[in-house]
Amino acid sequence: MTMLQLGLIGVAVFAGAVIQRLTGLGFAMVAAPLLTLVLGPFEGVLLANILTFLLTFGMFLVTWRRAEPRRLALLVPAAILAALAGAPLGRLIPSAWMLTISGALVLGALILVMTMRHVRLFHGRTGALAAGAISGFMNATSGVGGAAITLYAMNISWEQASFYASMQVYLAVLNLASFLPKGLPHLGQAVGLVVVAALALGFAGGHWLGRLVSLDGARRGAIFLALAGAAATLAKGVYQMAG
Repeated sequence: MTMLQLGLIGVAVFAGAVIQRLTGLGFAMVAAPLLTLVLGPFEGVLLANILTFLLTFGMFLVTWRRAEPRRLALLVPAAILAALAGAPLGRLIPSAWMLTISGALVLGALILVMTMRHVRLFHGRTGALAAGAISGFMNATSGVGGAAITLYAMNISWEQASFYASMQVYLAVLNLASFLPKGLPHLGQAVGLVVVAALALGFAGGHWLGRLVSLDGARRGAIFLALAGAAATLAKGVYQMAG
């Protein structure tokens, strides 16, 4: 592992933790593409799943009183079943193909969030189940489960404080279901130290920035970072396939 690679991992985790603390979701959307680029599709997605679980579980302990059990009861089971179905694909699909698929999925999801925020794709019980299933499958295969849930929240005009709290429950359970079938990554002590430090600093930085940055500004920043990471991941996958 080179110093450049360690630095990129640290930047990805730090930026993801800042966005997660500010908006209630987005760690994997920001961090997973870059982690996948550096570590490969299987280890990168697995690390994103584990770190999202740790971060959201900690936030859940503080915010759980505002969560909405009624909506979570629809989203969570569908997401878990889809995540368990998608988890084995990381080992079965060749690395170059998985990089390409992951990058394309993230780019597509982000484009949907940017262009279809006023289109009612998800509504009612069926919409909640569909959003949960799509989110769960994408979370297990590409590390990014927030896009479908973001669209669902926009479609139902989910109040921000309740959405923020509910997402910590949802993402903690979803990422636990996503990484348990895969096991733990083998990344070495240096990576572990960088990840822990970046996660802690990012969480603290997000708490501080919450007084200075608007929610919309944080979301725009998250989408920009995620687009850049997803484009680089897609390019690397296509390059490896061509070579």
